[in-house]
Formats: sequence, C-alpha cells, structure tokens
Amino acid sequence: METERMKSIVRWPFPKEPHPLWWRCSSSVTMTAVATLSKIWLCYLNSTKVYRSEVFNKLVAQRTPEMPLITVCNHHSCMDDPLFAGALDWKTIFQPRKLRWMLGAHDICFSKPWHAFFFGLGKTFPVVRGDGVFQRGMDSALAKLNQNEWVHVFPEGKVNMDKTWIRLKWGVGRLISECKKTPLVLPMYHLGIDDILPNTKPYLPKIGKKVTILIGHPIDFGDQLKKAQQLGLSAKEIRKSVTDIIQDELEKLRIETQQLHEAR
Repeated sequence: METERMKSIVRWPFPKEPHPLWWRCSSSVTMTAVATLSKIWLCYLNSTKVYRSEVFNKLVAQRTPEMPLITVCNHHSCMDDPLFAGALDWKTIFQPRKLRWMLGAHDICFSKPWHAFFFGLGKTFPVVRGDGVFQRGMDSALAKLNQNEWVHVFPEGKVNMDKTWIRLKWGVGRLISECKKTPLVLPMYHLGIDDILPNTKPYLPKIGKKVTILIGHPIDFGDQLKKAQQLGLSAKEIRKSVTDIIQDELEKLRIETQQLHEAR
C-alpha cells in the first residue's frame, strides 16, 4: 500500500511505464559512467582488496535469467554505493542493464529535483524511513525482483557511522519472502570506504587508503520459507526470521573482514 506521507513528500523520479527510449539511454550512460569512475577511484587510486570477487561477478553477470538477486551489506559511508561497483569486472560494468537497482533515503537522495532525476537515472527507488515495509519504493523493488533483476539493500537502514550493532530492518525480509521466485541473497561486508570519503566535513575525497571487501556465500531461502509456511508462521514472523539469518551472516562476515583488514 502507498502511504499519504509518501505521496506528499517524495519526488518519484521515474516516468510512467513504459520508460521512453531517451530515459533508458540516459540511465545506461549514467550507470556506466558512475560505475567506471567508482572502479577507478576504488581500485586504482586506493589500495582495495576484494576477497571472493569471482562469486560476486558470477552472480551478477552469469546467473540464469530466471534468478532474481539481492545483495546486502553494511552501510558505513554515503559512498558505499556506488563504490561497490568497483568490485565488479570491467566487462560487467559496461553492461548497465545487469547493474543493480537499489533503495535510497528520500531526504538525502531525492530532496531536490535534480537529485531525484540523477538518482532515478541511477536506478534508485526512494524510501521513507519510518514508513515501514509497505511503501511505494519497496513495492517497486519487489517488482524488479519479480522481473528477475538485481536489487541491492543496506538493511541497517542508515549510514552506521559509529559501526555499532544495529538490528536490521525487516524490509529485506519482505523482499525475500514475497518475491514470486525466491531470490538468491548474497551478503557482503566492507571496511575502509568511509576513509575514502569521510563522514565529516569538509567531505573531501581521499586516495591511497586501504579498503577491504569480503564477499560472502549465497543464501537460498527456499527451504527456510517452505518450512516457515508449513509451521503456519505469519508474514511478519517470516520477515523477521529471514532478516535474523541475514543479520547473523553479516556478523560473521564482519569478524572475518576485520581480521583480513588488520592483516593487510
């Protein structure tokens, strides 16, 4: 359902379906340009090590057309996306139709018309913090998953500048449990991106910093969801149980990534 609050304050950045040719072309150029700059900044101007990058690239570029994909990771910097595109191979970067859709905070990414236009071209849906899992941005992300697309989610729901434990939002649980075909979920963790672009003023880009990215193992929730339905769990309980599993996986990745980062 679409809330009245969502209607009144969010600039919806997309033209009515079907998207016109000029929009699709502009979006492709925007996605490729941003991903290219991110790759250069992350991998050539900084010291970045991506562990198990082959898993990430294979799922994005080579998964079957019938398989929707959700990636989840921690959120330490406003540049986590798009810099994560730097972990992809150059070949994939130049296939913009395969690049992610994502969710972005309406009060940061969509506060001005030109911001909304840019992030719309960048395949980002606006979401309103506090409006829950049933809002237009979430519905749109679910629709893309039902079209077997890739959607990236920061389930912490905000930039976690303190890097403390935060209970994940249940929106990711809804995307997984309500998708027509259960998507593969790929958890990831990173350290150091907030050194590339600090979260404090004057927000100047940095080079020569150490970044560590650890790609986790894909999670198939198919059996989990079947079991939950057989037990008669409510939709809310299913969303929570799915999100709890992702939280546990990200915590394991956090510990491993910290060890890898410190060892470099």
